[in-house]
Amino acid sequence: MSFILETKRLLICKATIEDAPFYLQLMNDETWIQNIGDRGLKTVQDAENYIVNKIQKHYLDHGFGFYTVKLKTDLTNIGMTGLINREGLDHVDIGYAFLPKYTGKGYAFEATKAVFDYGKNQLKINPIIAIVNGSNAASQKLLKKLGLSFEKWVQLPNEDQKIQYFS
Repeated sequence: MSFILETKRLLICKATIEDAPFYLQLMNDETWIQNIGDRGLKTVQDAENYIVNKIQKHYLDHGFGFYTVKLKTDLTNIGMTGLINREGLDHVDIGYAFLPKYTGKGYAFEATKAVFDYGKNQLKINPIIAIVNGSNAASQKLLKKLGLSFEKWVQLPNEDQKIQYFS
């Protein structure tokens, strides 16, 4: 396990094939599908392919990407956070998702703030923006706590609905 960041309670690590069962669970969670969308992962093999062809490819192409968030205490995978060059956006986007069992405990902010600071300070990415479903009040609140504010509505390629753009 190679972690790139450490916070008080969390390790933020590059995603590996071993994380596939976790990603399958996370990406099929009702809140993921409602707020982010169905990625079509139905098997562990689908999740392995997603990790290799999307997440790890993004590391190779850009030097950063989505990371697995683990509890320091027992290395349980609880969520993901990271930076991504997303088609249809003019700047690097920060995103995150956590299993419902681990929401409301400050983990999402702790991990996302660490990645946000890493992006700005070590990777020299500026600005970092975020996109969010208009009905996702919890994520909007987290983005405001990060120092971002709503700027406009945008529609990404191949998406049906407009989403909020924070900068």
